[in-house]
Amino acid sequence: MSVVPSSSVACMVNLTRIYTRTGDQGRTRLVGNESIPKTDARLAVIAAVDEANCAIGVALALRPNMEVADCLLTIQNELFDVGADLATPTSAKSDTQPMGIGQQSVVRLETWCDQFGASLPSLASFVLPGGAPLPAQLHLARSVVRRAELAAWAAAETTSLNPQVLVYLNRLSDLLFVLARHCAHQAGAQETLWAPASAEHRPG
Repeated sequence: MSVVPSSSVACMVNLTRIYTRTGDQGRTRLVGNESIPKTDARLAVIAAVDEANCAIGVALALRPNMEVADCLLTIQNELFDVGADLATPTSAKSDTQPMGIGQQSVVRLETWCDQFGASLPSLASFVLPGGAPLPAQLHLARSVVRRAELAAWAAAETTSLNPQVLVYLNRLSDLLFVLARHCAHQAGAQETLWAPASAEHRPG
């Protein structure tokens, strides 16, 4: 796989061959051709973001309504922007090339949180993931995004990251929780709430 920097805002990806053997010695390259070990902390973030995108893809395959599907498809594209941002060293980002993720993307997530959460009942406890295939998958995607966020904070301790990526991942996990609840209610699936071990009537 080869990534060729474009003169436009985004990077042009040229998938001429899937395997290249260039990473067989435990190293890979960032945008700008900087070589780093595969144990680099930012690669753990990129991998988790990729996993989150795949989890959202499964949710889309479960055929949510058009409003939710459009939201998830936008997020999938933005997660590729996040990955490109993470793979671009600060030194390779010119003054004319904006960050892949900015404040407008965070605001969009917050708007969706308010929109999809407006009709949901308030919670008296935590929701157990499940209820129906689609909301269960959205809960899974939420947990992967949360792991990506934690990995991003760990990476930020040793390398320079776009701070908006950290905020974006935080807000995205919130949105996926709201969407999971929204889709459960749309499907008529009952939400099961956490019953602490000390609760008198805990099932089982």
